[in-house]
Amino acid sequence: MSSVATSSAKELFELLREDLSAIEREFGRDTVSNVGAITDIGEHLRQGGGKRIRPALLLLAAKLMGYEGRGTIKLGAVVEIIHTATLVHDDIIDEAKTRRGRPAANTQWGNSKCVLAGDWLYMQAFKIAVQERNFRILDVLIELTQQMVEGELLQMEKLGKCISLDEHFDLIYRKTACLFASCMRMGAVLANGTEDQENRLAEYGRSLGLAFQLVDDVLDLTASEEVLGKPVASDLREGKVTFAVIHALERCTPPERGIVETVLRERNLDGVSHQQILDLLTRYGSIDAAMTRAHEYAESARKSICTFPDSDYKRALLWAPEFVVAREK
Repeated sequence: MSSVATSSAKELFELLREDLSAIEREFGRDTVSNVGAITDIGEHLRQGGGKRIRPALLLLAAKLMGYEGRGTIKLGAVVEIIHTATLVHDDIIDEAKTRRGRPAANTQWGNSKCVLAGDWLYMQAFKIAVQERNFRILDVLIELTQQMVEGELLQMEKLGKCISLDEHFDLIYRKTACLFASCMRMGAVLANGTEDQENRLAEYGRSLGLAFQLVDDVLDLTASEEVLGKPVASDLREGKVTFAVIHALERCTPPERGIVETVLRERNLDGVSHQQILDLLTRYGSIDAAMTRAHEYAESARKSICTFPDSDYKRALLWAPEFVVAREK
């Protein structure tokens, strides 16, 4: 990442430091249960860290609109708990061995306990959200959770298949962008924003989320295992095609298509090297095409908030898309 992006990242997190620390403490308190396994799994996941982008977006949206209450701390923890619950379930479905360079929870506690811990985390998130006594917030959270579960089911149905770009964008909206959009929307709801303000902020979240996932998918193909904290080309090994792969499949020769189909069918890179896949994607400019699309969504996110009044929070939101597309892990 460029030094400009790095210094801006520091400024952004400095702007939100106290609130993010409060959310972290809230997250720690909210994931304690009188059943030891739930507390242990919750703590393992919390210590796994992550960028906390989702609660940061909720904070920025609410502060952009002038909100100063404690609701952002509670709901910041809620969105991070929901995100964590989805990761637990994802790792079980994908039979993942690692998450962010550490053993995935299911390798330590087994699938059965992790499924139930994930369920408990979802319910705990809603229990905390109810304390806000705001039906609009609950509506957003329920729709979000349904979209994410439907997305996971749709992805399972499409595993190993060469899907279209439209199907792919529907999946990544449900998988990632929907949560980004909901975080922004809830910030507006807390601040009693108008329907138009709510929709503009949600659109920002959607565009940023799509850019984020496109970059994530490119990194899965191009970054090293040390940087990723998991095996390279994990998506292909799991039978998932992403933007760059779909782009190349639409342009390549039948024998080249056969190479990709073999990986998808066999769910491994035994017969085909990672380098062969990269060569194929480079030949058709597919990695560049994915990054170009990510930059377009980043620009789209910036445009959707241009009418809001200037503030440090608006500047942070205008800069965040740059952070998302410039990151290296």
